[in-house]
Parts: sequence; C-alpha cells; structure tokens
Amino acid sequence: MFNRLKEKWKVTGWELTLILGTFALGGSLCGYLTRQLITPLGIENAFLYGTLYFVFLTLLWPFCVLMISIPLGQFRFFRNYLKKMGLRLGFGNGKDAAPQPVHAKKRLAIFASGSGSNARKMMERFQNHPSVEVSLLVSNKPGAGALHHAADFGISTLIIEKERFFRGDAYVPDLQALGIDYIILAGFLWKVPSQLIAAYPQRIVNIHPALLPKYGGKGMYGKFVHEAVIDAGESHSGITIHYVDEQYDHGATIFQATCPVLPDDTPDSLAARIH
Repeated sequence: MFNRLKEKWKVTGWELTLILGTFALGGSLCGYLTRQLITPLGIENAFLYGTLYFVFLTLLWPFCVLMISIPLGQFRFFRNYLKKMGLRLGFGNGKDAAPQPVHAKKRLAIFASGSGSNARKMMERFQNHPSVEVSLLVSNKPGAGALHHAADFGISTLIIEKERFFRGDAYVPDLQALGIDYIILAGFLWKVPSQLIAAYPQRIVNIHPALLPKYGGKGMYGKFVHEAVIDAGESHSGITIHYVDEQYDHGATIFQATCPVLPDDTPDSLAARIH
C-alpha cells in the first residue's frame, strides 16, 4: 500500500511519512474542534447531532490539515492536494492542481535491459549524494537483473511496454511526474523514440562499450560490439559516453576512456576489462 501511495503522489518514503502524519494529526484536530463547537449547543437528538458533526467536520478538515502541514513542511503538497479535490467536486479552473513536490537534488532515471552492472555502479555512486539521486530504474524486460539492483537500493522501478513506448506517449508523463531531470541509458536495447528525445533534449546520456564513431549503430551492443572489435584486429577499445539523438550511437561525445585489446582476448574478457 505504501509503495502505491509513493507512486501515486510521487514522493519519497520520508515525505510519505510526513504526509500520513499530517492526515492523522489534522483529522484528530478537526474532530476535537468539531466537538468543542457542537457540545455547547446541547443537542440531544442523535440524528441532528450526527448531521451537524459531519457538516462541521467536512468544513473544518481542510483548514486543520493545512494548519498541521505547516510545521511538518507539507503545506505545498496539501495546498495542491486540496485544489485537486476541489476540482473533482467542480470548483476551480484546473490550473496547478496536481501536487508538485520540490526536489533539491537532480533526479536520474536509469534505463537498462540486462544485468545492470553499470546501473548498480551509478546507484552506489549517487547513494546519499548531496545533489544527485537515482530516482527510477526503467526496464523493458520484467526479468532484467537491473531491477534487482534497484530493489537493493530501494529505488522505484517502471516496466515499459513497446506499444506505448514507440507509438504512445513514450512514458514522458510518468517521467515528468516523477521530476526526472536526466535519463541514463545503461545497456538499454531499444532505440529512444523522438518524443522522449524532444522532452529531454541534451538530457539523455548513453554508455556505449566501444570508441565511437567506430562500432556503433543498430545491433551493435554487448558482445556483438566486442566481437567486431576483436575481429577487426583493433589494439584498443573502451567506452564512449554521449548524448542521445534520433540516430543510434550518434550524439555528441561527452567522455571516452580506452583500454588495450590483448591478442588472446575473447568478447567476455574484453567486456570485463572495459567494465
């Protein structure tokens, strides 16, 4: 239940604790004030008493939770939450209705299709980092090992399906609702659709296991890259980190690192050295 609420409200575990605490304390305050207002009236009819109690409770509840939310630091969430409730009841014009928690850290979404060794390294690197956090692990494979790494670090996950990714909204609303700032492709095997690239220009980064522009393009991933490098007799390979555009392995290079290709290398041994 708690995980569903975190996903629904797009908040962290600590934020959810404060929100639930605000609900509980606000409800208690509301009940107390309602009794203080009705008791002096001396109403003996149970039906009338219950009706007035419900009316006063309904009217006072928004003010009580807002009052409690201020010292708990959740005023913005509850202000927007109450706006959203008002819209459902037919009040307001719909502007700024959804709760929008403010995040001080840059939030990363890692896209991975396989074991997630690079994804795990990033989770380790940014754990408890003062200005960056890995907020989401996205995978197109329900059994991907990267999902288990995310569970180890308590990171939310999202399983995507092909139809919506390529011919729907590309999950842009989900990423934006979570406040994702950057997307990192770490062994993600699907081509990124233009809709997602347009929503995150120069904010999608790919890690490629070769020295681009060589050995990139469609089908060039994992062992296929290393096989091609060895078959070509290259003396060096490495990694290229680059921005993602509409073409496979084509965007501007951010960083490259090299390592030697040894005479007796296999795709597996070269991959291990690159890692």
